[in-house]
Amino acid sequence: MFDARRAVPLAILALVALAPLAARAQQAPAPPPPPYGAPIGVEAARKVATAALAEGKKNGWSVAAAVVDSGGHLVYFERSDGTQYGSADVSIGKARTSSAFRRPTKAIEDVIAGGRTAYLGLPGAVPLEGGLPLVVDGKLVGAVGVSGGTSQQDGVCAQAGVAALGTGASAPK
Repeated sequence: MFDARRAVPLAILALVALAPLAARAQQAPAPPPPPYGAPIGVEAARKVATAALAEGKKNGWSVAAAVVDSGGHLVYFERSDGTQYGSADVSIGKARTSSAFRRPTKAIEDVIAGGRTAYLGLPGAVPLEGGLPLVVDGKLVGAVGVSGGTSQQDGVCAQAGVAALGTGASAPK
């Protein structure tokens, strides 16, 4: 027998349960990651790292900055005096993660924070803000990784490094 008193709450529960799926269906798909390009050179890598360290110094943050090429190989590394030693490996890991997955490390951090803990199993991934791809003329030439401050501070420094590449350079969102 049909009971209207039970049907209404069940309908409301169904709508609430399906709302997140409907919201996701309406979102535009993410743009494809940039294709790999020629690897970044030492002078450009030094410029990126120097700008990232300068941003840290300007704000009173001791950070380490690493730049890898499009294949994830270390091209340049530097750290501020007083930076914790563990930040050296973390900065390199952030840069390698960003290059390998062709996206900011914050994107992976956000997916995990949203509940997709399976992403913790990505081989070699450092899912912490502070790694940004280096894209020149639409091609990924490498990535910068910064560590030593909070994740947000590392991200600010990494963005300063990207900006140092100048015209035609960007970091995908």
